[in-house]
Parts: sequence; structure tokens; C-alpha cells
Amino acid sequence: MKTADLHLKEFIKSYEFLPSSLEEKTKILKKIYKNCDDIVFHPFFSKQSAYLLIFVSGLCDEEKIHEHIVRPIQHTSIVSPELPLIISHVTNITNTKILSNTLEIIDEIADGNAILFNDIENKAVSYRITSYEKRSIEEPQAESVIIGSREGFIESVSTNLSLVRRKIKTPSLKMSSMVIGTYSHTSIYISYIEGIASLQIVEDVKEKLKKLNVDAVLSNASIEEALEDNWSSPFPQVQYSERPEVVAAALLEGRVAIFIDGVPFVLMVPVTLFTLLQTPEDYTERFINGTLSRWLRYFFLMVALLAPSAYIAILTFHQEMIPTTLLLRIAQSREEIPFPAFLEALIMQVIFEVLREAGIRLPKQMGSTVSIVGTLVIGQAAIQAGLVSAPMVMIVAITGISSFLLPQYTLSIVLRWIPFPVMFLSGMLGLVGLMLGVLIIASHLCSLRSFGVSYLAPLAPNDSSLLKDVLIRVPLKFMKKRPSIYSSINPNRRNEGK
Repeated sequence: MKTADLHLKEFIKSYEFLPSSLEEKTKILKKIYKNCDDIVFHPFFSKQSAYLLIFVSGLCDEEKIHEHIVRPIQHTSIVSPELPLIISHVTNITNTKILSNTLEIIDEIADGNAILFNDIENKAVSYRITSYEKRSIEEPQAESVIIGSREGFIESVSTNLSLVRRKIKTPSLKMSSMVIGTYSHTSIYISYIEGIASLQIVEDVKEKLKKLNVDAVLSNASIEEALEDNWSSPFPQVQYSERPEVVAAALLEGRVAIFIDGVPFVLMVPVTLFTLLQTPEDYTERFINGTLSRWLRYFFLMVALLAPSAYIAILTFHQEMIPTTLLLRIAQSREEIPFPAFLEALIMQVIFEVLREAGIRLPKQMGSTVSIVGTLVIGQAAIQAGLVSAPMVMIVAITGISSFLLPQYTLSIVLRWIPFPVMFLSGMLGLVGLMLGVLIIASHLCSLRSFGVSYLAPLAPNDSSLLKDVLIRVPLKFMKKRPSIYSSINPNRRNEGK
């Protein structure tokens, strides 16, 4: 297959420009598209010349091709068959492009455009008449909407671009395109607002994507890896969303959005930990409710990370910290448990993660039922069998539920696995091991950068002017400045400049 692919590339390269003769063009293109039965070669004639149309069946609207290209050319009274004249006076399609390079022609065919050749020129015309099945705009599936727009991104990149254009109606919103993937030729759009976004970050994004050499872009994973500064870190360094208003808000902050054809999510960079912990509802609710919700999220982030480890450390090494009455109850519940606290927590954490993963993979109608019922049944059975104690089941359950409060799924995945090494340190060294684990995680977070922006900004390094949208959520009328951590080109959100 590699030899055949190399031979085809060499053949295309030898015909960088197609000959003028329609017969020779047809032979060359049929050799390129050998065994491609979905490629339609449609020759037809007018009174003046012969023509050839090439398009992919299923990607083009064949009715429009006949109505707006074939029939007007066949019935035209214009003597000259030159392509510029055909475009301007005969065919009724506005989105056209004149092509001369063979590779350009092949790319246009792959994009679902109809290509017209005549018998006198070595050029072609590309007509954009794409018509393929796509999902209608629906409510976002991965991000629940409480208050706000019910529109969500779909797999069509042109539709996704239009959804953001409807939110930001200015020519300063730029959409720079590129094609990635040796075989997939996937369209990627880099979006930013000129005059707000840092041009250095925009250029860095483009450079990283240009260096990406893959066969195909079938999901957002390969693009994410290309954009991450530290690929070995478990923490996500790219934010994604399927809500247009989230992307629009990120662009207005000076960030860069990446649209991928075929992916119903939009990626955004740079990113910080606190950005991943924010939700659109923080800004659609009253500021007091938004602040309290944010505090709740921060608190249960720490619970999800440290609760099992703290329980293991205190129960194993620091029983004096537990009130006597509670200690006696815990001792009574653990009286017949054959395992130490660390192994007990490890068993329950693994069981909980298995049930959660099974719930995700099963069909939606069964997934939630299996995960909930399975957790209740197995937890109760484990307690009755004397394998784990009731307090441990409660700790693990609270830890698991806490991770569901995080708005970004990629961040919640991290908090499912990071507690395991911290639990091990706590089981070996007690609270000293717990603090050691916290220090390792904190130092790693401090070292992370996303396009030069600190992962813990604006807390570390500290910028007190930005904490009003991190530790709290002040009323919107006081948010007159854009976050300076992303860009300082246009710091004012409003025209008065105050």
C-alpha cells in the first residue's frame, strides 16, 4: 500500500498542471481516481465546446449541478467557452474559484465541490455546491444548559463558524484556515479577535499546528496534543466546549479558538486551572449565587483529591485527631475487616471507578441505572461480607460524587486517578505523606504553562486585580477589564476605558 501511495503521489506530481485537451484531462483524472466508484465523471456538450464535470456522489447536490451548471451552459448563446466568461455570464453560482494546480483540484473534489473543465484551457472552475447529511443544531450533550442558549456545535465546521459569527458580529473576528492530515485533509480554523488577542499566541498556535504530521484528524485528541506545552502532564492544557456563547466569551477575553471539521467541540487556548473550574452559569446567575457555586466547586475539588488519603492517614497514624465517640464507632465498624485502611480504600476506589466506567460505556438507557444500582448493591454486599467498613464506603462515595461537580470532563478524569498515588503516600507516611503528595501536585501545577500563561494564574503569580473573577464573582458592571494574563493589547471591555 505504501508503494502504491508513493507511486500515485509521484504521478500527481508529474502532472502539476493538467493539459488543455479534455480527453487527456479525463485520462489523467481517471487514473488518479482509479477504483473510486463514488467519483462521478459527467461529460456534456454545448453548441460551442465540450465540458467535463467531476464531483463526489453524496457530497454534492446533483439537482443544483444540473439546474445551475449543466443546463445553463448547454443552452447558452455565448460563443466563447472560456471559464471566466462561463462564471460571470452563464452559471448561477456565486461561490466559485478558478484552479490551475492539479493538487488544488484534487483537494476541491475531496471537499465536496463540483469541478468544471472545458476543452481549451488547462484550468478548472470549482463550484461550491456541497450537500451532505449533517446533524441538526441541538442542545449540547456534554455540557448541560441551565440558563442560556440551547444551541450546540455540530460536526459541520461551517455551521459552527456561523454560530460564533452570530454572537460576535464584527470584521475583527478572524477565521484563519489550514488543512491537516495526509489522508483526511481536515479543515482547521483558527479564530481570534484582531485587536484583542495576542498575535504572538496566534502565531504560536499556527506554528504548532503546521508542525503536526498525522495521517488523519479523526478527533480532537491529536490537535490537543499538538497544542499542549507539557504532553506528559495529566492535567488538561486545552479547554473545549460545545456551547457557542462559551467560545464567544473566550474570544472576547483575548483567547484563541480552534474549530475542527467533523468535531462538535471547539478548543480554546491558553487555559488556566481556574478557567476549567468556571461555568457559563456563573455569569448568568446573580453574582452571589455564582460566587457560592464557585466556592462549592473549589471545596469539593479538594475533597475529591484528598478525602480518601486524609481518612487513611488519620485512621492509620493519627487516631488521636478523631473524637473519642467517633473513633469507637469507626473501630467497631472495622472490627472484623481483615485489610488495613489503605487496602480497604483501594478496593472501594477501584470498584467505584469500574462501575463508573461501565456506566459511561453502556447505552444511556442502562448506564445510569447500572452504575447507581451496582454501587448500592456492591457497597452493601461488601459491608455485610466484612471486606470494607461503612465509613470507608461513605468516604469513597463522597469522593466520587465530588468529581461530578467539575464542569470539564477532562479535569474530572484527572481527579479520578491522581488520588491513588496520594493514598499510597498517606498509607506509608501518614499526614506527612499527604502533605508531600499535595506539594508534588502544587509544584507540578506551578510549573505548567499554556502558551506562556501560568496554569495557576492569576493566583500564582498573584495578580490581585484579577482575583475578583477567580475567588469570587463580582457583579458584571465591575468587570471593566479583560484578563491581562491572555493579552494586554486592548484591556478595556467597554468604550469608556475606565
